Amino acid sequence: MAAAAGGAGQEKQLAPTLLSFFIYNPKLGPKEGEEEKKILFYHPNEVEKNEKIRNVGLCEAIVQFTRTFSPTKPAKSLHTQKNRQFFHEPEENFWMVMVVRNPIIEKHKDGKPVYEYQEEELLDKVYSSVLQQCYSMYKLFNGTFLKAMEDGGVKVLKERLEKFFHRYLQTLHLQSCDLLDVFCGISFFPLDKMTYLKIQSFINRMEESLNIVKYTAFLYNDQLIWSGLEQDDMRILYKYLTTSLFPRHMEPELAGRDSPIRAEMPGNLQHYGRFLTGPLNLNDPETKCRFPKIFVNTDDTYEELHLIVYKAMSAAVCFMIDASIPPTLEFCRKLDSIVGPQLTVLASDICEQYNINKRISGAEKEPQFKFIYFNHMNLAEKSTIHMRKTPSVSLASVHPDLMKILGDINSDFSRVDEDEEIIVKAMSDYWVVGKKSDQRELYVILNQKNVNLIEVNEEVKKLCATQFNNIFFLD
Repeated sequence: MAAAAGGAGQEKQLAPTLLSFFIYNPKLGPKEGEEEKKILFYHPNEVEKNEKIRNVGLCEAIVQFTRTFSPTKPAKSLHTQKNRQFFHEPEENFWMVMVVRNPIIEKHKDGKPVYEYQEEELLDKVYSSVLQQCYSMYKLFNGTFLKAMEDGGVKVLKERLEKFFHRYLQTLHLQSCDLLDVFCGISFFPLDKMTYLKIQSFINRMEESLNIVKYTAFLYNDQLIWSGLEQDDMRILYKYLTTSLFPRHMEPELAGRDSPIRAEMPGNLQHYGRFLTGPLNLNDPETKCRFPKIFVNTDDTYEELHLIVYKAMSAAVCFMIDASIPPTLEFCRKLDSIVGPQLTVLASDICEQYNINKRISGAEKEPQFKFIYFNHMNLAEKSTIHMRKTPSVSLASVHPDLMKILGDINSDFSRVDEDEEIIVKAMSDYWVVGKKSDQRELYVILNQKNVNLIEVNEEVKKLCATQFNNIFFLD
């Protein structure tokens, strides 16, 4: 670690980092001397074999030990001075473990660096959710661990885990994980009825003309408008699209914004449609029509699908077709010629309508409060705290201490079933309010000098009236 220059008194904060991540199955190497067979994946791979075996053995022991106290709910996490370990058993006997180093404050004493580990900074719920998402994302693209075992035993499972997690772990930005990772919600695009009906009829027309399409999802500006998938599948597909696929395609798009891709279309209708997954150039007869596979409804019917993501301007539509039907170049050209022009028109309609609605509702002034809202029923999420500036990191615009308070309030809420309200006086001028009503949660951060509890309550009531009328029935 680089030491801060200068004399004493200088402090440097080091963010939490991923120390190791491994997946094992205790049933695979039950005999002594066979311990290595249990390990299905281990990051970082450079770690010496005996150390891998020792770390896995330690986790097994912890899980077994905690089982004696609570047979149905084994350990979720283990706190130590330097790090925190998270355990997750997504399928029977398959264990995933993530070890995160605690944040460190680096001080200088007599010219030497001294490290202080901050043991209470990490929120269990946040990082347990991150670990669960690692599994959900793997399952979306590979199906379950058990399926890999059925397809070709331990060898195939190890290959799939290696291929997937080698890339995926690089996208985990543990320093910016917070309450949104617990919710893993979906941001919905606000629409008037007429435009919504236009989209609905567009989807129906497309599913009819491209009759092999099984499911469709429609997004605008990275927000969801319509989805035919089950909620749990959609939430993880949504996370993949908004944090991985769309950002990868942002740069080239911004460069060529002004030139329509094909101006020579009949009727002079310019169409901006293009595939985000699949063929790059439809005019090249040699081009490959390969689409990523996804697995949905893995609990009961187990469907394997090709994911076709097609975009025009700010609108993106995902078509999912049965994986047993290989999409041909002819099909891709047909899709492009049918969907492209209509999606282009639809995208500009939505944009126009959205701007009109914005004008009517008046320019939104920067409010004195920031909030996060989440609804457990439809997974709807709304945050004025986060600015998604980069593909990988959702940056919160408030102090980390305040984000931690939000996480603590959320943990309190999850312990009770009743509706509840918690108000916290935080740093100098900050108040934090958490409200839980039925399946909905709202967290508000107010920054106002010299206000008291009653005034804080009034402010939150005002916010609920303007932003969430008829949602909360607490008062």
